[in-house]
Amino acid sequence: MGPSVSVKDVAAAAGVSVGTVSNVLNRPDRVGAATRSRVEAAIEQLGFVRNESARHLRAGASRTIGFLVLDAANPFFTDVARGVEEAARDAGLAVFLCNSDNLRQREHDYMELLFEQRVRGVLVTPVDPGGVDASLPPGVGVPVVLVDRTGGDRYCSVSVDDVYGGRLAGEYLTESGHERIAFVGGPDSVGQVQDRLSGFRDAVRASARDTTLTELPTAALTVAEGRAAGQRLAGMPASRRPTAAFCANDLLALGLLQEMTRLRIRVPEDLAIVGYDDIEFAAAAAVPLTSVRQPRHQIGRTAAELLAEETAALEGGVRGGHRHRQVVYLPELIVRESTVRVS
Repeated sequence: MGPSVSVKDVAAAAGVSVGTVSNVLNRPDRVGAATRSRVEAAIEQLGFVRNESARHLRAGASRTIGFLVLDAANPFFTDVARGVEEAARDAGLAVFLCNSDNLRQREHDYMELLFEQRVRGVLVTPVDPGGVDASLPPGVGVPVVLVDRTGGDRYCSVSVDDVYGGRLAGEYLTESGHERIAFVGGPDSVGQVQDRLSGFRDAVRASARDTTLTELPTAALTVAEGRAAGQRLAGMPASRRPTAAFCANDLLALGLLQEMTRLRIRVPEDLAIVGYDDIEFAAAAAVPLTSVRQPRHQIGRTAAELLAEETAALEGGVRGGHRHRQVVYLPELIVRESTVRVS
């Protein structure tokens, strides 16, 4: 491929100045019809494509936002990203998607890269449940919105009340008559896991039944870890084996369901399973999963809208007038065949 066509090339071909070509591209109403037609013909003949990135860097206003997710392999974040992309598209913006893979150094590197690219703003699910401050380059004035995390007073944020979600699962299973229940989830460093376990514990303790809670920590929130937890659960003596399990996300629940099927342990007759997130695969499983639903698409859309609001305030010179908002959604329990006998 040869060298790219420049504005100077277009100006030479049309017999006009570089400034005239710039006006045709950015302020066509300032150029006479005949001159504008010559420039447009030269653009088409030469195959000129304007460099939007360079133009916006000069103007100091990018049309790109960054979205740094915790785990791009998790369908939860895929669904959130669709909401972000939809809102960004409505605002005429593009989304640069990055994956920290739950690694602090990778998060830091991506944050630096995004700011070097002068993105308009950044949406991020921080690795550290306490926030993203450690990954922010000093002196940066680019807006940051936290996704699936609370932001205190320092940032706008969009999150879900995971303590409440864990409580929903715990109340449902205890009220369904289960007295031996397992919680499957980890690692401890993931704030959402701790919140869901906290709410679940509260519900189990508040139950009128004498309920035994078995906690099965996992190294990650993956299908493979769910299968491994299933092996541990199946290896317990029948007299102590839980009759229900609440998993910290749907991927763990799907892995647990796979292992129960492999070992011919019936779901829900021998083990009722509740997941969390209600990703698309939950309803499509061989035994459709009961799950605590998060409004994934709405989380992404709302986060992008908050970022647009803050950006507009900064561009309008009213930094002090912008007030950070923390939006918290309530999850809901969606009951399916993994906890209910189907006749």
